[in-house]
Amino acid sequence: MVKEKRAIVIGASSGIGRELAMRLSRDGWVVGLAARRRTMLEDIQRELPLSSFVQVMDIARDDEVEDAFNDLTARIGGADLVVISAGTGYLNPELDWEKERATIEVNIKGFAAVANAAMKHFLARGAGHLAGISSVAGVRGNGTAPAYSASKAFVSNYLEGLRCAAKKSGADITVTDIVPGYVDTEMAKGEGLFWVASPETAARQIVRALIRKKPRVYVTRRWALVAMVLRHLPGWMLARF
Repeated sequence: MVKEKRAIVIGASSGIGRELAMRLSRDGWVVGLAARRRTMLEDIQRELPLSSFVQVMDIARDDEVEDAFNDLTARIGGADLVVISAGTGYLNPELDWEKERATIEVNIKGFAAVANAAMKHFLARGAGHLAGISSVAGVRGNGTAPAYSASKAFVSNYLEGLRCAAKKSGADITVTDIVPGYVDTEMAKGEGLFWVASPETAARQIVRALIRKKPRVYVTRRWALVAMVLRHLPGWMLARF
């Protein structure tokens, strides 16, 4: 008898998270859907071919995340895969503190709260797969969106730390850093965007990388080249962007 595969997608109400939930369900996964907006989650749930579970979760309320996550994992029967797709960000050259604060609360505090809860679940089970969505924007600082780029650097480094912790534990836990460039979602703000991928293309490439248990995947793959160039770009040149 083939064991049912169970996945939880945090931020499943729109964008990449929504497409990941759809693709995983089509690929035979039982899916837990988590986000702030119940109505949108229930709309997606009606489209999924397999059974699914809905959990309202606002990761900006980081003190409530662990209880909400544990409730969902109990109802779904345990998670083999957790993907954290929830996030926010603003173009904020004027340094409006409310925008910076909101970004930090969701992308840093909220992300860490979910990742922490997921790792505890996997360590207790002795196995699992955690994936989080960072960004090519996290490779270097950005004067137009300083909190966003810094928060995505945190996501990548936090995931790397959890990967090291998993190896030390001896548990069969995989940790994947998903590094998108521009994907055609509400998060893709700004003019003159290039190499824009559809959410469907992004989800297809991400699922392929998750199956292969890759530690890092660039979406689309050409953004690995951009990341390499950014890492070696002199500071004076970076400041012109």
